[in-house]
Amino acid sequence: MGDAVLLLAHGTPDVVDEIPEYLSRVTQGRPLQDAVVEEVKHRFAAIGGSPLTHLTLEQARLLADEIGLPVYVGMRNWKPYIADVVRRMREDGITRAVVICLAPQNSRTSVGLYRKAVFAAAEDALELRFVEQWAEHPDLIGAFAERLIATRDAFGAEAGAPVPVLFTAHSVPVRTVQPEPGSDTPDPYADQTRLTASLVAARAGLVTGEWFFAFQSQGMSGGPWLGPTVEDTLRALREQGVANLIIQPIGFLCDHVEILYDIDVGFRQFAAGLGMTVKRPESLNDSRLLTLALADLARKGLAA
Repeated sequence: MGDAVLLLAHGTPDVVDEIPEYLSRVTQGRPLQDAVVEEVKHRFAAIGGSPLTHLTLEQARLLADEIGLPVYVGMRNWKPYIADVVRRMREDGITRAVVICLAPQNSRTSVGLYRKAVFAAAEDALELRFVEQWAEHPDLIGAFAERLIATRDAFGAEAGAPVPVLFTAHSVPVRTVQPEPGSDTPDPYADQTRLTASLVAARAGLVTGEWFFAFQSQGMSGGPWLGPTVEDTLRALREQGVANLIIQPIGFLCDHVEILYDIDVGFRQFAAGLGMTVKRPESLNDSRLLTLALADLARKGLAA
């Protein structure tokens, strides 16, 4: 019996010219305005391209070294596609696999679509243990807190006072988190993102009034998205006299456009216009604690 782990991520194009095809996959063929496509191209080019694929493959390598098993990486919206990777796993003789989304908080529009894709590709040839969510895993919380504490200590010393923290997670359309027909249960995503934030805050020693939460990177295609937005939150904090702030994303596990552009460029410039200085902790990327969290999920999944 061949055991393995399959890590799933969103995917990112390799070059700017691939962005229209990539966006078509993200929207499942729904057309976008030319202005939206051009803005995505601009952001991608402004940071020199997204390192998401490279960093995810490195996370897989670190996990494989830790658990001594093959670790594969499949992307939902770009290469290596989930279906192609599952096919290769079958060819490699893998019969059981733990599947972990590199999106710790569950949502029908993210984790649910990953699950559908991987089970469709596996058919009956692979026994899969799909990790539904790991928003509160102790090592994940520890990994974020470790990065946050280092930045907060240094920034606080520089500012001469404790610096508050704004935790963020990627927004999703409001319609996608409403209860499904015939159900009173809403999508868990909003609650799980706030849960992760509250646990990281507690681990870092933050108390009420020292940390806040907002949703970032709302879509450009119209319709209501989860809020509050980072921009509205920055305005409110500035009105309260906050001049220095740390933005700590807790839904992203490595650098990519939503971090390197949306936070490091967009939010920093927006904050500067308000008279605020914003800093961000280092992304988890090759965090040892992140590797340990993934290893624990893998081992428990195989044992189950």
